[in-house]
Amino acid sequence: MGFYEDMEKSLIEAIVMEKGNITLEEKENMPAPTFIVSNEEKELIDQMVSLRKEQNLSQKQLAEITGNKQQAISRIEKKEHSPSLQTFCNILNALGYGLAIEKKVIV
Repeated sequence: MGFYEDMEKSLIEAIVMEKGNITLEEKENMPAPTFIVSNEEKELIDQMVSLRKEQNLSQKQLAEITGNKQQAISRIEKKEHSPSLQTFCNILNALGYGLAIEKKVIV
């Protein structure tokens, strides 16, 4: 996927999040307004890290499997970088997992 296609996809995802019930949090010290999904994203990344560690994979090994750099995996795990949905799904796939959408029960 090229730069412009990736940007378009990110913008569409941002619009979908803005119109939904997903809480966005502004990331400070960024050159332009940058918003991330707050708690939900952090919990998913924590689960991803746990899966990697359970399988005794290093960040470097996971990076090689997914075609990323070790530094990119590290930034994601430290929550310094918010991965695209495609990158997150690729990492989960490499760990033998997938992402599912569930209907919420609203009380």
